[in-house]
Amino acid sequence: MSNKKELAVAALQNGTVIDHIPSSMLFKAVKLLGIAQLHSHVTIGNNLSSSKLGTKGIIKVADVNFPEATLNRIALIAPTAKVNVIRDFEVVEKHDVVLPDTIIGLVKCSNPKCITNNEPMKTRFEVIDRSDVTIRCHYCGHSVKSKDAVIE
Repeated sequence: MSNKKELAVAALQNGTVIDHIPSSMLFKAVKLLGIAQLHSHVTIGNNLSSSKLGTKGIIKVADVNFPEATLNRIALIAPTAKVNVIRDFEVVEKHDVVLPDTIIGLVKCSNPKCITNNEPMKTRFEVIDRSDVTIRCHYCGHSVKSKDAVIE
C-alpha cells in the first residue's frame, strides 16, 4: 500500500490557473468567472494548505484564456489571487489580479432605497479602501466591505 501525501491532478496543456484564492471566497470566484457555463475541463480545489493564507482555493480551466477585465473582477473578493497562463504545459505569464477603480454591474447595493434596486440600471461602485477592500455606491453613497458584498 502506498503512503501518498499529495493529490495528483493532471497538468494543463493550455489554459488558466487562478491560485491563492482565500478558501472562503472560492465559490464566489467560480460564480464571478462564470465557470458553470464553461464546457472546458475545470479543476477546483478548496481548503488546500497555504503558507500565506492558511488555506486556499485554486481554479484550473483548460483551453480558456480569460480577458483581463474578467480576471480582475475576482480582485474584489480575492485580492491575493494570482493568475498563471499555461501554454504547452509551461507557465508563460504570471500576474496578480488588479482591483479596478470602478466596479460596474457586479455588486448589488445593499441599501434598499438605492435607485439601482428600484430602477432597471447597472450598479456602480468606487473603491474607497484597497487595503481593506471597501467599495461605495456611486448613487447612494452606501459603503460595503468586499467580504459582505452581494455579487449579482
